[in-house]
Amino acid sequence: MSKTIVSMDQVTIRFAGDSGDGMQLTGDRFTSDTAILGNDLATLPNYPAEIRAPTGTLPGVSSFQLHFADHHIQTAGDAPDVLVAMNPAALKANMRDMPRGSTIIVNKDEFSARNLTKVGYETNPLEDGSLESYKVHGIPLTSMTVGALAHLPLSRKEAERAKNMFALGMLSWMYHRPTKATEKFLTAKFSKVPDILEANLVAYRAGWNYGETTEEFSVSYEIAPAPQAKGKYRNMSGNLALAYGLIAGAQCAKLPLFLGSYPITPASDILHELSKQKKFGVITFQAEDEIAAVGAAIGASYGGAMGITSTSGPGVALKSEAIGLAVMLELPLIIVDVQRGGPSTGLPTKTEQSDLLQVMFGRNGESPVPVLAASTPTDCFDMAVEAVRIATAYRTPVFLLSDGYIANGSQPWRIPEVDSLPDLHVDFAKTQENFQPYARDPKTLARPWAVPGTPGLEHRIGGIEKANLTGDISYEPANHDFMVRTRAAKVAGIEVPDLVVDDPDGAEVLILGWGSTYGPVRAAIDVLRESGAKVAQAHIKYINPFPKNLGEVLSKYPKVILPEMNLGQMAMLIRSEFLKDIISFNQVRGLPFSTTELVEATLEVLNG
Repeated sequence: MSKTIVSMDQVTIRFAGDSGDGMQLTGDRFTSDTAILGNDLATLPNYPAEIRAPTGTLPGVSSFQLHFADHHIQTAGDAPDVLVAMNPAALKANMRDMPRGSTIIVNKDEFSARNLTKVGYETNPLEDGSLESYKVHGIPLTSMTVGALAHLPLSRKEAERAKNMFALGMLSWMYHRPTKATEKFLTAKFSKVPDILEANLVAYRAGWNYGETTEEFSVSYEIAPAPQAKGKYRNMSGNLALAYGLIAGAQCAKLPLFLGSYPITPASDILHELSKQKKFGVITFQAEDEIAAVGAAIGASYGGAMGITSTSGPGVALKSEAIGLAVMLELPLIIVDVQRGGPSTGLPTKTEQSDLLQVMFGRNGESPVPVLAASTPTDCFDMAVEAVRIATAYRTPVFLLSDGYIANGSQPWRIPEVDSLPDLHVDFAKTQENFQPYARDPKTLARPWAVPGTPGLEHRIGGIEKANLTGDISYEPANHDFMVRTRAAKVAGIEVPDLVVDDPDGAEVLILGWGSTYGPVRAAIDVLRESGAKVAQAHIKYINPFPKNLGEVLSKYPKVILPEMNLGQMAMLIRSEFLKDIISFNQVRGLPFSTTELVEATLEVLNG
């Protein structure tokens, strides 16, 4: 039958279902096919905190949101244009985000009286008129999948598991996504279980054919590729980009990379990825706890490797004493903190920016360390390389902040040319007479990096204060004062780029951001400028030390708005450092800011 094809400039789709329904895989495959087509995109996976919540309940709902367009975009979208809900729980959990007039595709096979009761529906929303403001398509995804696989030697339960592939095929038809890459992926993933492979391929093709032949959908949609600079691209998540950046940094420094880590959401993917990269001289150690992980990383740095440990907020708390040891030893160390909602276990699968004060000050004694923060999934690569630069050049632990939104989200990444990467070559101390392990480089104040076992470079290590130059144990008050001030001066003197301000119109209001607020702030800036508002933007990626021109930038703007996914931690730092009044805009919902709420908050300031 002939169907209408409608061109669109962008769309936001959310797949939602039980944590066992394969929504993350479905969203990931749709994203990969979208990236192949050349659209710009941004994603927002949303995982349940429960390892295995009861089937069909609200705590077990897992979702994956994808925003893609024929132009450059900044966020995964404020709200879905299309919701694919695999059961009543998925529908109910996501209805608050659905604007009226949006499209809802539901698996009506799962809307039984028992499943409706589980989530508190007294009547079937597909029949009671409560969804009349939406474009609702009730499709028997389960039974059609089982029917399509009837020729295979599978139980009904096994056949039902392929319904996510049916849904993926149907949406791939609806939005003209290429199919070969997903078929190739499925073939590789299930090659050792032929029946499961065939089931997924058949279900995927059946979903595509259903979209092509059914009268349920009379329209399909095209979103043209987005213009991009020439180069080779791939879809990249934040955790993956960060892992690649650490490898690249270690390669640029000509150092082996050692990761000591303990699995923790949402940082575990860094350990998973680095464990696959032995060919680049990467050694990974899954420790028995967070303290052992950071201790092993410090030991690796002492031995001449690039020591790294990855964790989230609760792990940072456990590592704090050992990080203080690395400060005392003045050894390179990178601590990756992928922030999540807290305190305690808090919201382990959600996002927040609430570890900032912890990484700045959460150690005993005067123990300052550099702090960097990535702004987007692909920026994680560049900031990881920067963390290696600072750690090795200044012989210091470095905190690199990400968060759940950046870590799990993805966007197109232009693969850099190897020749464009910096030279981070490290000079180790060489055999010498009267070696002074705490002598200083006059420019960086870094002490020598002496590899154990090198003749003539024997020296003490440990957490007790070191005597200047010799490194012997010292309890002298004047020496302690000198060493504390020297370590602080080393961090304060780290060279970082100036803060860049985007202000084409001479604005009086500056929106200042850090970390993952970059995308929502940038999107809000675009909306505000289109409406005629004059607003400037600046984004801080170097937090300790701050860029040298930050005070000058702040002084130029009568009003500075600072959105944070905490209760004002960066605002506290800036107020104390620069005595600048900051207009804080805070939320701690476990979700990123929406463009709309940032626009509204800025307009309130602009309108007095």
